[in-house]
Amino acid sequence: QVQLVESGGGLVQAGGSLRLSCAASGRTFSNYAMGWFRQAPGKEREFVARITWSGARTYYADSVKGRFTISRDSAKNTVYLRMNSLKSEDTAVYYCAAALRAGGWTSESAYDYWGQGTQVTVSS
Repeated sequence: QVQLVESGGGLVQAGGSLRLSCAASGRTFSNYAMGWFRQAPGKEREFVARITWSGARTYYADSVKGRFTISRDSAKNTVYLRMNSLKSEDTAVYYCAAALRAGGWTSESAYDYWGQGTQVTVSS
């Protein structure tokens, strides 16, 4: 069992920055990778970024590549998503997820545990 709690969401102006955190607890030793997804009103949940615990290998969606950075602090069992140059299109509820197995990183089905989400609103 893994529990995930997101924090750090809020309101920010376009062009600004925000850092989200995802604290993991429980059987964190079994985690293979952590991912961030987001869901805007009326839209499907979409992949944002992921990172593996071993080696910290990262992968980003094209829409955020070059602007967002995912990282992890193993000692704190925490994953971060630093978001720079935010756009109105980035407005969504952001969810943290944990995968116990490798493969299918951009698909929701690849992840076994999910946080409750944190709202990010980017104003013009």
